[in-house]
Amino acid sequence: QVQLVESGGGLVQTGGSLRLSCAASGSIASINTMGWYRQTPGNQRELVATITSEGSTTYKDSVKGRFTVSRDNAMNTVYLQMNSLKPEDAADYYCYARLMTWSLRWSDYWGQGTQVTVSS
Repeated sequence: QVQLVESGGGLVQTGGSLRLSCAASGSIASINTMGWYRQTPGNQRELVATITSEGSTTYKDSVKGRFTVSRDNAMNTVYLQMNSLKPEDAADYYCYARLMTWSLRWSDYWGQGTQVTVSS
């Protein structure tokens, strides 16, 4: 009943920028935390950035100062502005949301992923 759809991935050169978007839709009563994780072949999925309903943010150390996570509560959308991209940032990026449906149950949801490629 709930779907997360990411967009904005693509190919950029080192030092370039991308803006990822993720829109949640369905029977949503409230969204707590939203954010972004990324994964490369052979590695675990890792946290990139999260933002709570109160606006508190967390970031992976290596992206601090370069990435900014934000959200539009009215549109149930989370964004990730990525600047000064490095080859190490190349990965599949997954949108995450912890939300309450109208069934009054907290649940975790994931998007299908969007690919970010950074060329040197």
